Amino acid sequence: MSEKRHWSAVVASKLAKLADRLDERRAEVTAEQDEQPDAPPPKTRPRPHVPRKAGSGTAAESEPRPAPKAVAAAGHPPQAPGGAQLPDPLGVVPWSMRVAAEVAWRLLVLAGTVWVLMRIIGAIQLVVLAFVAALLITALLQPVVGRLRRAGVPRGLATGITFIGGFVLMGLVGWFVVWQVMDNVDDLSTKLTDGVAEMKRWLLNSPFHVTEDQINQLAKNLTDTISTNTKAVTDAGLQGVTVIVELLTGMLLAMFSTLFLLYDGRNIWNWTLKLFPAAARDGLAGAGPRAWRTLTLYVRGTVIVALIDAVFIGVGIWFLNVPMAVPLAVVIFVAAFVPLVGAVASGALAMVVALVTEGPFTALMVLIVVLAVQQIEGHILQPFILGRAVRVHPLAVVLSVAAGSLIAGIGGAVVAVPLVAVTNTVVGYLRSHAREAAMVTEPGPHGATVEELAPIGGLAEES
Repeated sequence: MSEKRHWSAVVASKLAKLADRLDERRAEVTAEQDEQPDAPPPKTRPRPHVPRKAGSGTAAESEPRPAPKAVAAAGHPPQAPGGAQLPDPLGVVPWSMRVAAEVAWRLLVLAGTVWVLMRIIGAIQLVVLAFVAALLITALLQPVVGRLRRAGVPRGLATGITFIGGFVLMGLVGWFVVWQVMDNVDDLSTKLTDGVAEMKRWLLNSPFHVTEDQINQLAKNLTDTISTNTKAVTDAGLQGVTVIVELLTGMLLAMFSTLFLLYDGRNIWNWTLKLFPAAARDGLAGAGPRAWRTLTLYVRGTVIVALIDAVFIGVGIWFLNVPMAVPLAVVIFVAAFVPLVGAVASGALAMVVALVTEGPFTALMVLIVVLAVQQIEGHILQPFILGRAVRVHPLAVVLSVAAGSLIAGIGGAVVAVPLVAVTNTVVGYLRSHAREAAMVTEPGPHGATVEELAPIGGLAEES
């Protein structure tokens, strides 16, 4: 009797293990079917049809099952004619190519935006240059208005005094230059004639073996070229009249813009901020004063450096008896507003005048004076006066001046470097502002991390 019970218990355990294995196998088959929904369903024996009574069974059992084709077309990847599943297109394209495509179309959008902006600026070039000149003049005169306001002078009176005084001073400088040129033009023409004759004699006695007939033929060709292009010269003269009219119009626009910027600059800036989205106003409100400080430091430092260059180079060429030393010094002062290129052009002009009027030795001495002053300016004056806030790499200076001159001529060359300096300041501030905003909005630690940091926070509070 006990043996029968033992064998029955063994058979029952074997059956239970077999049932468990069948359940595990059934679960594995179900999981494989879930991972491969397009695989054909396993073959099963057809069930005998059992008639049901009306109202019997659940709603899920009574609903018809969808056909296999409908299941395959419900959003699954397409299949090849042979039944193989086609790969995902995004998975076929390499990651580097996708990144390059994303960067490329964004660069195309930026290039198109810059092109449209350049076309607009080219259409209203006079207005843009006049307003930029007004910004530069305002940056130079604004500290004077601030000092008068701190001294108790009303805003309107302080603005009027600064505006009138600044433009009267610039007008006097221009009148002084014209007066010096007109006063020395006869002497300069006489010296130019003598210099040309001296150069002709030098060429005849030089080792280049230039004959007098060749020099006379060159002069005759030059005269014939001028006489045959009289119409072109006349058109150039008419174009010069147009340039003078545009210059006067730009001066008037710059004067009016300077007046309003000195008087109501803060309100104009607040109104400009309202044109941007609300999410960007916080960063721009902080970048604006920093950009204005950079522009003010640049203009003030450039004026001081240009004044020092003009004084020292002017005194040097005056001691060397070069004619029109004062007008040349003023030209050097104005050209200093175009970094690197302006200094080279003004120094070359002074050398040419010295060469034609006084000879090669004087021209060489002028070159030494110009180089010495430029070296002092580049290594001592600019780093000390301008500071690190507006320092721009020399390569960026050369490229920006070249691009500005190609876009807008001399005015573009003058505006290019301060624009690059201000852009550098604004971009740096906006980058740091975005980083700080991301750190503020970043979610804090939670869960086990909070429990680990709790003792540290307690020690910080106690200390």
